[in-house]
Amino acid sequence: MSTKKYSLLAVMPVLFSFFVMSFCDLVGIGVDNAKTDFQLSNTLAQLIPMAVFVWFFVLSLPIGILQDRIGKRNMVNIGMMVTAAGLLLPFALYSFPVLLAGFVLLGIGNTIIQVSANPLLVAIVSPKHRSSFLSFSQFVKAIGSMVAPFLAAWFASNFGDWKIVFLVFGLFSIISVFWLHFTPITETASTEKKATFGSAIGLLGNPFVLLMVLGIFFIVGIDVGINSTSGQFLMDKLGMDSEPAMQGRSLYFFGKMLGTFAGALLLTRLLPGKFLLYSTIATLATLLAFLYSPTAFVAITLMFLIGLAGSNIFPLIFSITVGKYVSRTNEISGLMIMAVSGGAFIPPLVGSVADMASLTAGMYVFVACALYLVLISVYALSKSEK
Repeated sequence: MSTKKYSLLAVMPVLFSFFVMSFCDLVGIGVDNAKTDFQLSNTLAQLIPMAVFVWFFVLSLPIGILQDRIGKRNMVNIGMMVTAAGLLLPFALYSFPVLLAGFVLLGIGNTIIQVSANPLLVAIVSPKHRSSFLSFSQFVKAIGSMVAPFLAAWFASNFGDWKIVFLVFGLFSIISVFWLHFTPITETASTEKKATFGSAIGLLGNPFVLLMVLGIFFIVGIDVGINSTSGQFLMDKLGMDSEPAMQGRSLYFFGKMLGTFAGALLLTRLLPGKFLLYSTIATLATLLAFLYSPTAFVAITLMFLIGLAGSNIFPLIFSITVGKYVSRTNEISGLMIMAVSGGAFIPPLVGSVADMASLTAGMYVFVACALYLVLISVYALSKSEK
């Protein structure tokens, strides 16, 4: 398969599927608004990210196995159609149960996209540019994550309904289905043994794969947790008004957007293992500094820096692991995206600690996650040098 043949024709709609992938980051806006609209506790409000991200744990391996049979592009399109349904449902009928149901569909659709879009992108770019393109795909994803809070606020102030953002993103999802469907991509049939549930789970017996999968679990837990708790933290600890506090997460996603764009360029020159180590250390440092922010301005600045520091950790872990076990791409993809369920389990843990002690205490869970990431980056670098 010629990479040049696909460079313009196929890569663009595949990259746009990462923009659709960003729509799961509406969980932060959903938490803030649902908490106000339905008078929810911290623990109950965090059911929203759980409704999205628990499906990564349940469905990732079956999807990874199914895509080995029906093709990655078909799976991406199925995921984007389910995503559209999840976005349009709460726009049409708004209540807390219906909102949860919409986020369930959003989570299922997003699981399908994440399992299939990453290996689809890997399949149509050259191996030496794999890490770079995966980082750039996260840049595309970060664009959607960054603009969503501003769109929701703009629709609320101009039309009195923040939920119009669901309608707009739902239409984008439908358009992207047609774009990818009518793009000529020929997936070559796999000549390898078909992936099975047992073969995928068996990979967890490999210490390297297991530690890297847990790395995905914790970085996504940090990402979703910062998205869903930062607004409350800025309001509770630093006394910010609700609207600027909610929009503050846009700076976090702006940092991610810049970081993934810079990462796509830097990874053409830097070794992925060293870049991972630098990124995890910076993430740990900025998270600790954020918890001790003396002013709202410092806190907002640090949110930007947290996004910048951690922006490339997910694609780096994914590409390093796939690069080490190229013949097991579908199984590794399923395991890695299964670990995205960290977004379902870490935020409720933070919410429970916050209800028992304080929100600041709950956010130390993120610090523990970041410490783990530093440790596995040292481990991954040591293995790459052997």
